[in-house]
Amino acid sequence: MKPSSQNLFWRRLDAAGLERLELTIAENRIVANSTTIGVEDGGFRIEHRWVLTPDWSVQSCIVRKEGVRGRARLALERYGNGWKVDGDVRPDLEGTGEPDLSITPFCNSFPIRHMIAADQDHLTLDTSFIDAAAMRVSRSRQSYRRVGPDLFHYLDLGFADGFEAHISVDHMGLVIRYDGLFERVEVQ
Repeated sequence: MKPSSQNLFWRRLDAAGLERLELTIAENRIVANSTTIGVEDGGFRIEHRWVLTPDWSVQSCIVRKEGVRGRARLALERYGNGWKVDGDVRPDLEGTGEPDLSITPFCNSFPIRHMIAADQDHLTLDTSFIDAAAMRVSRSRQSYRRVGPDLFHYLDLGFADGFEAHISVDHMGLVIRYDGLFERVEVQ
């Protein structure tokens, strides 16, 4: 299989911001490299790199943030049934599913793709939630429910308890619109 690449762009709907993500799908792995810029907190740039298995299971994620408060770096690596954060095993993340980085809709594709592959209508999972503002990782709980062929209802049961939104996806399970937060922009 010859690797295929595509560029995806999302704009923020709740604040000024834009993300460009380059997604490369090869036979043995999937890699995503992204840059997100925003004006919150005096302005910031966040670069994140994801390495996934062919079935869209995250193996690692590196997040780099630069803003008026300086620079920060965070690395997640799958470790057994849990995660290492910056090389340290985090027992509190044992049993969590895919990570979720707050600044991108890309992460919502992971559980949605798993639901599509398993022909599930509902999925509740614990995630390793990456708070991009604080550059911290914590355990959080999320629920996804299919409400149409390409439409899902998201409910946060953890970090942002009670937050909910509809998420529409394309044929690959990649987010087109995340109500109130993100909207995909087609390349001209």
